[in-house]
Amino acid sequence: GSDFHPQLSFAYRTRRRQCPVHTSPGISTATMAASTVLRATPLFSGLGAGPIPLLKGLLRPLKGPALPLLCRGLAVEAKKIYVRDKPHVNVGTIGHVDHGKTTLTAAITKILAEGGGAKFKKYEEIDNAPEERARGITINAAHVEYSTAARHYAHTDCPGHADYVKNMITGTAPLDGCILVVAANDGPMPQTREHLLLAKQIGVEHVVVYVNKADAVQDSEMVELVELEIRELLTELGYKGEETPIIVGSALCALEQRDPELGLKSVQKLLDAVDTHITVPTRDLEKPFLLPIESVYSIPGRGTVVTGTLERGILKRGDECEFLGHSKNIRSVVTGIEMFHKSLERAEAGDNLGALVRGLKREDLRRGLVMAKPGSIQPHQKVEAQVYILSKEEGGRHKPFVSHFMPVMFSLTWDMACRVVLPPGKELAMPGEDLKLTLILRQPMILEKGHRFTLRDGNRTIGTGLVTDTPAMTEADKNIKWS
Repeated sequence: GSDFHPQLSFAYRTRRRQCPVHTSPGISTATMAASTVLRATPLFSGLGAGPIPLLKGLLRPLKGPALPLLCRGLAVEAKKIYVRDKPHVNVGTIGHVDHGKTTLTAAITKILAEGGGAKFKKYEEIDNAPEERARGITINAAHVEYSTAARHYAHTDCPGHADYVKNMITGTAPLDGCILVVAANDGPMPQTREHLLLAKQIGVEHVVVYVNKADAVQDSEMVELVELEIRELLTELGYKGEETPIIVGSALCALEQRDPELGLKSVQKLLDAVDTHITVPTRDLEKPFLLPIESVYSIPGRGTVVTGTLERGILKRGDECEFLGHSKNIRSVVTGIEMFHKSLERAEAGDNLGALVRGLKREDLRRGLVMAKPGSIQPHQKVEAQVYILSKEEGGRHKPFVSHFMPVMFSLTWDMACRVVLPPGKELAMPGEDLKLTLILRQPMILEKGHRFTLRDGNRTIGTGLVTDTPAMTEADKNIKWS
C-alpha cells in the first residue's frame, strides 16, 4: 500500500510495485529501495555522490530477512500519531432494532467529515460483518471516531436486536453517555426500554435522545406524543426525563443531503446537545492499568492485538502485562498501542485502544479476559454484593427465586454462570427487592469491590448489583454442583 513517512518528504510504496529506481546489473531491487530511503534522510544525504558504495558498506552485514524487517519497521513508523488536544469521551447509540442507530452513526461521520472532524463511514462499513449486511442489523458493537470543535469522541454503535443483547452489554460497558435513537413512526419499543435499563445498570448517567425517521410521519402531534412517552420512560428508569435533550430529525435525510431542517441541522443540534449534556468524566489515572478485552485479532507480520476501553490507569508501550480470567494467567509485553489507526506512546483511562502484545497467538486469548499490570489484581470466584431484583414492571422476573438459583453474571466484558446464595433465614428473593446476596461463579473472574454487574436469566435482565466484598471460597462452596 501507499504510505507517508513523517521523517521523509515523499510517499513510498511497499510490496505492491517495484521501487522506481534505476537498477544496475548485480544490485537487487531491495538494495536500491533501501538506497532511496537512505539518500532522503539528513543523516546520509552528504555521504558521497552516489548511494551504491555507501549501501554496500552498510548492508553487507545484513542477512536475507533483515531488509524486509527494516522496511516493515519503516511502515510501522509511518502510522499517524494520536494527538491528545481535546477531552476524550466515549458515547454510543442505543435503541430498538431498525430504529436507525447505524444510519445516524454514518450521518454523524458524514457531516463532521466535511469539516475535517471525521472520516466518513458508510452504513456498510459500520455493519461490516457478512451476516450483519445480509440481515440489515448490527450484531457486534462497532466503533468509529470523530471530533467536534470541543471534544474527541469514540462512538460505539450498539446492536439493537434482542438476540444480541449480550454483545450490546459488552459495547455499553465503557460508555460515558449515550444517544438513544427512537423512530418517530414507532415510538419506544421493547428494546428501547431494555437498552435504557441496561445503560442505567452499568452506570451510564447521561442520555441524549434522537427521534429519528421524522420524515416518515406527517402528523406533528404524533411526534409530540412520542416525545412525551420517551420522557415518561426516562423518568421511570431513573433519568431526568424533563431535562433530557430530545432532537427530532431524520438520519437518512442527513445522509442523502435532503430536507436540511430534518437532516443536516438536526444532526448538528444533536452534536451540540452531546457536547453540552454529556459531561467529561473524571478518569482514574493513579491506579495500575486495567483493560477488559473486547476483541482479539491476529495481524499478519505484526502479531496479536487485543482491543477494549482502558478502565483505569495509564498504559505505555513496553509495559509488562498479564491476562487473567477464564482460568488463564498469561504474561506478555505491550509492544505497540493504537487508537483508531493512530499510534500512541501511552494510553489513558477511557481510551478505546488496540494493544499489540508479544509472543501470543490469537487462540491464546479471548473476549472477557482482563489485561492488567502483573500482580495488581486477582480473580475471585465468590463475591458478596448488594443486588436489586427487577420487578415485573421493569422487565424482570414475574416470580421469586430461591437459594442456588443459577443466572448468568455480566461484568466488564465477560459473562459467567453463577449460583445465588440467599442470606441466612431468607427463603425467597422477591421481584422489586433490594438485598445482600452471595454469588459463587463457575470459574474465578476479575471482580473488585465497587464493580457493577448485571444478572440475566434467559433473555431477561433480572437484577443489577454492586460488589461489596470478595471472601475466600469455603469447602462447601467448592462442592457446589453446576449441572
